[in-house]
Amino acid sequence: MPRRSARVFSAVAQALAAESCHKINPKGIGQDLGNVRTTADINGGGLLNGTTAGAFGISPTADPNVLDLVGTVVFTNKATLTVAVSGTFDTGTGEFAASGPATAATGKLAGATGNLRLAGVEDLSTGMFTETVQGNICVDLAP
Repeated sequence: MPRRSARVFSAVAQALAAESCHKINPKGIGQDLGNVRTTADINGGGLLNGTTAGAFGISPTADPNVLDLVGTVVFTNKATLTVAVSGTFDTGTGEFAASGPATAATGKLAGATGNLRLAGVEDLSTGMFTETVQGNICVDLAP
């Protein structure tokens, strides 16, 4: 008769084996909605194909053309992944970059961990922007 601890270890090992890490590298096309909120369509991202909604706080830096950003970006497509980001936005060029960890997830992405970096350029006359999303997300996708 197997010892109880061997069965528990086997169950834990099987559960951990189901988690896998996925390289994330999609592109996004979005819109600055004003009031430091954004939305975007994300394509080519596998787990994160869908849409995003971003909400940020801003503060000035020593450079009058650069703002510090802190906020969240929520990826949605039958599941959600929330990423807490911090970074910068250049008000002269429209360039932005922000990164941070996954802090919450629902649906098939529940329990996801990892870090993402979002970087791109906003057209300052229209508010439209393009971006890339890079990083890794680890999650158990078993049914």
